[in-house]
Amino acid sequence: MDERKRHAKGMKVRRTVLGDAHVNRAQEQENSFTAPFQDLIARYAWGEVWTRPGLPRKTRSMITIAMMVAMNRPEELRLHLRAAAANGVTRKEIQELLLQTAIYCGVPAANNAFHLAEEVFKESAK
Repeated sequence: MDERKRHAKGMKVRRTVLGDAHVNRAQEQENSFTAPFQDLIARYAWGEVWTRPGLPRKTRSMITIAMMVAMNRPEELRLHLRAAAANGVTRKEIQELLLQTAIYCGVPAANNAFHLAEEVFKESAK
């Protein structure tokens, strides 16, 4: 697949997972400094990895949430918690995932993630 097709495929998945509003904001903020990075993630994160047939999108979403907890990346965690519903992840599944992160990532990390998830859920209920 050529790079333009990979980019287009990635942007389609990125919009489906993260939503048009997020992707539009990222594009509006893009400049000559950030453009190469945005292109990279569109082609490889979204156009190569998220489109692979080996795992369902729901599973990829849950793995990403767990990794964001483990790496203490609250802004990315917030983003992927919002996106999880679009991938079919339920709040109950997020709760179970976060309970598991308490064991493998530590109670403080899971505690922060639970608080952040509650904020995201409240925002989405509005």
